[in-house]
Amino acid sequence: MLKFFAKYKFFGIVMLVLSAIIVFAIYQVLSPKRTLKVYQPNDVSTELVDSTLQHVKKYHTIADFRLVNQNGDTITQDHYKDKIYVADFFFTTCTTICPIMTGHMAEVQEALKDDQEVLLLSHTVTPEIDSVAQLKRYALKKGVNDAKWNLVTGAKKEIYDLARKSYLVAKDVPYNPYDLVHTENFVLVDKKKRIRGFYNGTDPEAIKQLLEDIRVLEKED
Repeated sequence: MLKFFAKYKFFGIVMLVLSAIIVFAIYQVLSPKRTLKVYQPNDVSTELVDSTLQHVKKYHTIADFRLVNQNGDTITQDHYKDKIYVADFFFTTCTTICPIMTGHMAEVQEALKDDQEVLLLSHTVTPEIDSVAQLKRYALKKGVNDAKWNLVTGAKKEIYDLARKSYLVAKDVPYNPYDLVHTENFVLVDKKKRIRGFYNGTDPEAIKQLLEDIRVLEKED
C-alpha cells in the first residue's frame, strides 16, 4: 500500500497544484475587477450644478483653466495632463472646515509623496484676499510640497465657474459671479479629466476611501 502511494505521490502533488491554479483562475474570472463610477452633472444634487448642466448625462470633463499658484507660476490643465489629481476649494482665512480639509489634503500628500501619477490642486474662493504672497505663506505653514500640490488663485469668475460647472462642488445661494459657498468635498479626477469620486474632506474615513480609490484608478488607467 505504501509503495502504491509513493508511486503516485508526484502525480498527486501536480494535480493538487493544478487544481489550485484552476480554482484561482475561475475566481478571478467570476470576481469582476472593481472600477470607479464616472460622474456626470446629472448624478449630482441640482444645488451643486449650474442650471445649464443639470441635464448632462455623459461626456462631462473638467474645463481648461489658467490660474496662478503659490510661487507665482501659471498653472493650466497641461500641468495635470496624464495625471490623476485631487481638487478642492478653500480660502486661507477660513476658520471652520478649511483647516481640517487642508490638514487632510496634507495627509493625502504624505501618503502619495512617492507616487508620480497623482497631484493635488486647491483653489481659493477669495482671490481678492488670497494673493500669491498669501498663498505662499499658507503653503509654508501647512507643509505644501510645491512639486505635488498647487494652491491657486485667479479671476473670481473663472474659479467660481470651475467650482460650479466643472467640479460640481459649489452651492447655489443663488449662484452669481460674486457669491459662492464651497462644499467640503474633495474631487477625484482621472487622466481623462473626468470626475471619478467625491469625498468629504473633513471626514478621516472618507480620506481613507479616497486613497483606496486612487489605487483602484491607477490600476484602471
